[in-house]
Amino acid sequence: MAELTALESLIEMGFPRGRAEKALALTGNQGIEAAMDWLMEHEDDPDVDEPLPTPLGHVLGREPTSSEQGGPEGPGSPAEEGKLVLSEEERQEQTKRMLELVAQKQREREEREEREALERERQRRRQGQELSAARQRLQEDEMRRAAEERRKEKAEELAARQRVREKIERDKAERAKKYGGSVSSQPSAPAEPGSVPSSPSQEPPSKREYDQCRIQVRLPDGTSLTQTFRAREQLAAVRLYVELHRGEEPGGDQDPVQLLSGFPRRAFSEADMERPLQELGLVPSAVLIVAKKCPS
Repeated sequence: MAELTALESLIEMGFPRGRAEKALALTGNQGIEAAMDWLMEHEDDPDVDEPLPTPLGHVLGREPTSSEQGGPEGPGSPAEEGKLVLSEEERQEQTKRMLELVAQKQREREEREEREALERERQRRRQGQELSAARQRLQEDEMRRAAEERRKEKAEELAARQRVREKIERDKAERAKKYGGSVSSQPSAPAEPGSVPSSPSQEPPSKREYDQCRIQVRLPDGTSLTQTFRAREQLAAVRLYVELHRGEEPGGDQDPVQLLSGFPRRAFSEADMERPLQELGLVPSAVLIVAKKCPS
């Protein structure tokens, strides 16, 4: 009758009778502790209160009583004599132990749930760190690609400027070879427009067709550059020559310049840069002044 005592103890502890009977049956009537473990583990199951089919002739796994077998039953019968009777003090002590056991199981369950919650939090943080590291690697890759693109663009720009310088040097060498002229960095007096020719047989400059133009450029620091250009070259060629030979570091950043005529005073515009030198009245020679271009 130990099973019936366990059932009564579970009922006194507040468990429904059907649930207590089911717990004892499914744990093989191994005692109150095993039944309580099952009840604590399955208390949230949706079918925890569904009745458990019991084989005919068995109640909670015990053997049929003499009355169930058709035998005599009553006071003094073998079944009555084997029944375990607990005193009120023993029943209270047993109930106390069961309540302590319930409290212990509840604490163990809370500790287990707390450990599981901590583990889930650690996994969440680890996943967050991995995601953050992946984003950082992606940003670093994008920054490296952008830096590589900037380096390529800068190298292409420097190569283009170098090609322009080489072309100007080749043109200068060809002019010097063809006409015996050279570039001078020293100031020289420009030919006055409309001056009287030194030779009586020389025709006035206004009546001649000049193929060459000698340009003297005065820089802001007081030095000057002198170069010979073709009369049909655009004024932009003069500006480019000045930007490349005005004494700054090769490849360094240079402020844009503006060209001015000496007399009469005139500031050449961007539209004038596309016009030939002879059309601007700079043939056969002229003096230009360099000024820093004001930002628009």
